[in-house]
Amino acid sequence: MNWIPACAGMTKSMKAKIHPQYHSAAEVNCVCGNKTTVGSTKDKFEVDVCSSCHPFYTGKAKVMDTAGRVEKFKARATAKAAPVEKKARVKKDQNIVL
Repeated sequence: MNWIPACAGMTKSMKAKIHPQYHSAAEVNCVCGNKTTVGSTKDKFEVDVCSSCHPFYTGKAKVMDTAGRVEKFKARATAKAAPVEKKARVKKDQNIVL
């Protein structure tokens, strides 16, 4: 496509019939029940998290635990916090304690 700068008195025109339809009032529904409108090429959206229920915006931390991952992490963290005493090593060939 030949493009001529706008300063030359001509403008770049868009091709016809290739652009999706734009909805200026697309409906966004969140699982928390919040509904908002945005501009988009889709007319409806279903989202899991919005600004009304996201922990960053609300200040309420939610723990989404999958298969006990939080408990595993806490157990590892407490195990690392407690000092582990090292056992004395003994070489197999010689009875020398290191």
